[in-house]
Amino acid sequence: MSALLDLQPDYLRRRGALDTSREIAQQPAVWRQIGRMATESDAATAAFLKPLLERPDLRIVLTGAGTSAYVGEVLAPSLRRRLGRRVDAVATTDIVADPLACFAEDVPTLLVSFARSGDSPESVTAPELATQVLTDCWHLVVTCNDRGRLAGQHADRPTSQVLLLPEAANDRGFAMTSSFTGMVLAGLLTLGGPDEDLVERLATAAERILATRPAAAADLAARGYSRIVYLGSGTLHGVARESALKVLELTAGRAVALAESALAFRHGPKSVLNDQTLVVSYESNDPYTSQYDRDMVAELLRVIPECDLVTVTGHSGQPARDNAWTLPGLEDVDDAALALPAVICAQLIGLHFSLALGRTPDNPFPGGEVNRVVQGAIMHPLRR
Repeated sequence: MSALLDLQPDYLRRRGALDTSREIAQQPAVWRQIGRMATESDAATAAFLKPLLERPDLRIVLTGAGTSAYVGEVLAPSLRRRLGRRVDAVATTDIVADPLACFAEDVPTLLVSFARSGDSPESVTAPELATQVLTDCWHLVVTCNDRGRLAGQHADRPTSQVLLLPEAANDRGFAMTSSFTGMVLAGLLTLGGPDEDLVERLATAAERILATRPAAAADLAARGYSRIVYLGSGTLHGVARESALKVLELTAGRAVALAESALAFRHGPKSVLNDQTLVVSYESNDPYTSQYDRDMVAELLRVIPECDLVTVTGHSGQPARDNAWTLPGLEDVDDAALALPAVICAQLIGLHFSLALGRTPDNPFPGGEVNRVVQGAIMHPLRR
């Protein structure tokens, strides 16, 4: 096997990082597979969605737990604009804890469930609660595991449709990488419409990042930061939250990470800054939103060393900085699409921070304190 992310397979195997590295590196290929699936069109999925999307009163709820919840957070703003309707991102953990509040309006609802394994208790229970609470509820399940409980429960229901991602997207590593970006892309193309050209542009940009940025990520990890702040506005706030989770997971909490929007960061969270803090700022492609991202970058450069600030942007015309990570050829794409190559930057940073701290990225919790598929949550029946 050739080098992965500039690292030799034998080294990655010894360090417990081979699966995670392979799954980060494979993303452009996985995206192209998903793009072909969308273009060739799953007739059953299209037939299922068409009459629902024609209903002006339909509410779309995007749900999942942890990283899968952030899939919905990334997609919801873009789909609201594209579809011109109400699209909400509500985590399964919130639905299970308080279904009557999450579905207080008894309106026709399409629940789109995102799940890598489909075996976590909340992933299975949230759709059942939605069906119990709502008069009219349909289910689109987007999952990477055809053997998961979620896929099995909805395989033959007339009010459900299962969209299965390529097998490679079912990450073996602890942290979701290609499963996250694969589900974002599948959701974007399924609900927003297929776009072969966009998929190719995203894959090409990701290949460039994977070829040029691993060394920079390793250099950041070698500096000994104990805190990382990820900033993203609008759609990219969901990317920031996913990025922070990757660092926490892959380092087993040894590096503490925080996610905020550019504007909200001033309202208290800015207190986290010290001489051991790295800040990574995602710049929106939206001309209005990006003004706030740039204002925050300018403000940060007045109070922290330039080497402690990484900017991730699709705008190649920005002032040249060593720590400006440009996503080539993507300055005009929607932020939900920009999210895919952007989050690869965070995946690389999380991987190298984990290695620098002596962790094992494929399984950062060998003692089982935290599990790949959540365990221990008791699902209580809803009595009305």
